[in-house]
Formats: sequence, C-alpha cells, structure tokens
Amino acid sequence: MIKTNIILNNKVWYRYLKNPNELIQKKIKKFNKKFTLYKNKIIFFTILLSGNGEIKKLNKKYRKKNKTTDILSFPFYSKKELKIKLKRDDEIYLGDIIVNINKINGKKNKLNFIYEFDKLWMHGLVHLFGYDHKKDNDYYTMRKVEKKFLSYLN
Repeated sequence: MIKTNIILNNKVWYRYLKNPNELIQKKIKKFNKKFTLYKNKIIFFTILLSGNGEIKKLNKKYRKKNKTTDILSFPFYSKKELKIKLKRDDEIYLGDIIVNINKINGKKNKLNFIYEFDKLWMHGLVHLFGYDHKKDNDYYTMRKVEKKFLSYLN
C-alpha cells in the first residue's frame, strides 16, 4: 500500500486545486486498488508542492543546475537497494518528489491541469522506484511503467 505526505509550500496551488491534499489522497486510494504488487507493505513518499524559487534552489543545491524545472525526485534507495528493502522490510520510505506549479501545462482547463499534474508526480514516483531515463532503453522502460501507473488513477 502506497501512502504519501503532502507539503504545500506555494499558495498558488490553491488557484488550480481547491484541496491539493484531498485530491492526491483520492488518487493514491485509486492507485492502491490496482497496484497490488506490494499490497502487504507500507510504502511512503512525500510530495512537496512548490514554485519556481524553491525548486530552483533545490535543483542548484542537489543537481548543480541553476535553473527551474518541472519536477525533482530524490529516491532514498537505488533500484537494487530498494529491491532488497521490499523483500525484507514491511515499511519503506521511497523518497521525495517536488513539483513546480509554474511548469505544469494546461492551467486554463482544470481537467487538463490535473492530468498534467498526475503525469508529473507519477514520473517522480517511478523515479522513486528506481527507474531513470539516462539511456534510450531506460527511457522507454520508464515511460511504459509511467503509463501503467497513470492508468491506475482512472
């Protein structure tokens, strides 16, 4: 079972989502109904809802890139380490995802905005599960997992 902590650090989110925490928790509930792989485990992660300033600072500090980005993911474990933890432990903290409100497309249409937001945090969640997109082959594998995870939200 997946659980998440949501931290809202930018009030601009309220312009687009009346209650971001409630929305994400509903999405997680839907996700859990279809994501049965680790149903006997409790898997936590954090989503930080931020804006340009905060994500730029974090990007500079941790990735040495002095620019804004749409999303940052900070996995606690490599894919190999996570595999071992998932076999051994009942509770696992995956890591943190930071989403930048200013980089989400489709702000004029609420449904499109929510879909674009879902795509971003699902991308981050897939990173937390140890996937990356450094090589073309890895990119296609990661996209496949993202699409599968996104389908769980419907």
